Amino acid sequence: MASDFISVIKPGDPSSRDGGNGHTLPILPVRDTVLFPHAVLPLTVGRESSIQLINSLGEEKSIVVVAQRDARMDAPQPQDLHAYGTLATVHKVVKMPNQSLFVFTEGTERVKLGEFSQIEPFMVASVDTVPEVIPPKDPEVEAMQRNVVTQFQQIVSASPTLSDELQTIAMNIDEPGRLVDFIASSLPFLATADKQELLETPDVAARLERINKHLAKELEVQQLRNKIQSEVQDQVQQSQRDYYLREQMKAIQKELGEMDEGQKDIEELRQKIEAAGMPEETKKEALKELTRLGRMSPMAADYGLTRNYIEWLAVLPWSKSSGAAVDINKAREILDEDHYDLKKVKDRILDFLSVRRLKADMKGPILCFVGPPGVGKTSLGRSIARALSREFRRISLGGMHDEAELRGHRRTYIGALPGQIIQSLRRAGANDPVFMLDEVDKLGRDFRGDPASALLEILDPEQNNTFRDNYLDQPFDLSKVLFICTANVLDTVPEPLRDRMEIIELQGYTEEEKRHIAFRYLIPRQIKENGIAADNIEFPDESIGYIVRHYTREAGVRKLEQQIGTICRKQARRIAEGKTDKLVVTKEVIQEFLGGIKVRVDTEIAERTKRAGVAVGLAWTPAGGDILFIEANRMKGKGGFTMTGQIGEVMQESMQAALTWVRSNAKSLGLEEDLLKDTDLHIHVPAGAIPKDGPSAGVTMATALVSLLTDRPVHPLTAMTGEITLSGNVLPVGGIKEKFLAAKRAGVKQVILPAENRQNVEEDLMPEQIEGVKLHFASRIEDVLAVALPRSTAEERHDEELREEVLQHTA
Repeated sequence: MASDFISVIKPGDPSSRDGGNGHTLPILPVRDTVLFPHAVLPLTVGRESSIQLINSLGEEKSIVVVAQRDARMDAPQPQDLHAYGTLATVHKVVKMPNQSLFVFTEGTERVKLGEFSQIEPFMVASVDTVPEVIPPKDPEVEAMQRNVVTQFQQIVSASPTLSDELQTIAMNIDEPGRLVDFIASSLPFLATADKQELLETPDVAARLERINKHLAKELEVQQLRNKIQSEVQDQVQQSQRDYYLREQMKAIQKELGEMDEGQKDIEELRQKIEAAGMPEETKKEALKELTRLGRMSPMAADYGLTRNYIEWLAVLPWSKSSGAAVDINKAREILDEDHYDLKKVKDRILDFLSVRRLKADMKGPILCFVGPPGVGKTSLGRSIARALSREFRRISLGGMHDEAELRGHRRTYIGALPGQIIQSLRRAGANDPVFMLDEVDKLGRDFRGDPASALLEILDPEQNNTFRDNYLDQPFDLSKVLFICTANVLDTVPEPLRDRMEIIELQGYTEEEKRHIAFRYLIPRQIKENGIAADNIEFPDESIGYIVRHYTREAGVRKLEQQIGTICRKQARRIAEGKTDKLVVTKEVIQEFLGGIKVRVDTEIAERTKRAGVAVGLAWTPAGGDILFIEANRMKGKGGFTMTGQIGEVMQESMQAALTWVRSNAKSLGLEEDLLKDTDLHIHVPAGAIPKDGPSAGVTMATALVSLLTDRPVHPLTAMTGEITLSGNVLPVGGIKEKFLAAKRAGVKQVILPAENRQNVEEDLMPEQIEGVKLHFASRIEDVLAVALPRSTAEERHDEELREEVLQHTA
């Protein structure tokens, strides 16, 4: 195996010896080594066959040194050797303690291997001398030779491992072929394959060109390495220089009695901590972190994290309040100014303010406004904050999946921050703002946690005085915050969370209330937002009623405001086009701007109740109340009963109960006792695509069946609700206000309610809301039928006239 070596040119020129042309000589295979002519190479011989070869040499000390194709082979065969090698003379052999030999060889000339005459114990083969193709002395070869020498000198100068004597030797070599061989043998970075390629190239000009490329490549690599080394060294020197300068600056500032920027920051943070008014334990922790920060280098990885944490602790409103003494009368004026009606909500807020005046340290209530969209839940929170003279902050919980959004992340995470609660408190700058937690019924839940469970602590007055955010890890008192949640439905809110909140229901508005709201709030706002003056447009009272009745079907007023905004935009466009005359919004203008009538509820009831077997029920929906048509029909059959309309199990059971009551009371209703003997019945609840369930349509189904079987159409503009029992009792139902308002919006003139719901009517509905509608309270299904169905031919004729009048009036 070859060792590292430094090539040396012997003073005598051995190239004058007779070459190995046609001679048979022993072959010495070597690994990862190429011996060039005129170079002395020390070789370590350790293989048994190679040791025998060296020991067998007599007076003739000539051998052929050939590189193996694969250095990993221990016993190479002739095909495992390169075809070209170097004829060499063995000058000295030294025995080593490990039985290997240290052989000094000198290359003389290039040879090509011929046939092998011996393989064991070592290889012997005939060799032929490879003559060099020497180019003529012309400027191109001389320029190439000089370039090679120059590049070699630069490489030697820049390399710490190469001797400077090599430059002198290279400059003293005149023959280009010998120069290339010397340089190739002297360069440690040249790969064995590249050296073998140079050895196998007899054309000196081609060898010069190849070595020139290798030298140019190595020179470029060296320059890049030096550049990188220089940059690294410059950076190290710069950082050391900065360090020394900082130390000197500290020493100078110390002598002058001044503080550096870092110390100023620490002192400012200390003053903020002292002024924050935080609890003693929290203050102790903050000062401990501040002391730790003072000992840290600004370049440390944790410096920014620790500083951010201390700043969060220092800027939170631990003891700063925004609410001052509140004038109850002024608060009532503000609430009335911002919102129409909503008496229950306003009374609850004024009650809270009154208690607050008597007991300043009372805990804030946890209110939950539940109602359909567009009734003013979110804007009511803003109005409450204004009435209390407090900061208002809103957090939307809709679609929130990660509880860390509320509680924050632990400081160990990169980019960790406190949760929305603490962040909103910082923005508010006070510890007693009004917090609006919007859409609490739309909270998500997945593998990242359950935000609804995190709210259990936040919304509990007994626990939230020590609310611990994951980032701060210090207790913060939330008991002074007035939390207001909003929801459309309570079904999706977990029971423990619902139990912590005081539920205040906001029902929908009547047509009259919507008119008041439109004239007091919606029209002035839309006129302002669309850039037109109040004297450019006029909304008569009947026009607003027309829009409410025929272009919106909602419990709130959001859609109504959109329609008013559309009309205002059309007027803005007219003004922009040069038509500056005042626009009076009539029915014709409304139909031109908003298109044809979208809702025909008042005529729909009159039209559909023309035939027997159709009754109008009342339903509760998340968007408020709505009317519900129940249609029954009969055909020849064998007593079958079909129920359709995507109805739930409870509603199907109500239909069965209604049918059972009708069959059991057939005689008293003037029907045959075996009325279903040759008849099939079918009850359908439009619209078929909307899921429906609940027991409150029981009386409506019974009325529809009796109307069908007695062939008496139900009175026009009559609606009803109530649960039915098999014995014919009418049980109370929920959502009375929403259902009644839906009936009034639809133009109903008579509403039949369970007798036990009378109290709900008295509490939830004001006299002006009931005005124009006649209420009937029923405790038995017979009471319902007495009101809903005509009892004489004269009544039937009157009903028909009333229907025609309604249809003609709206036409």
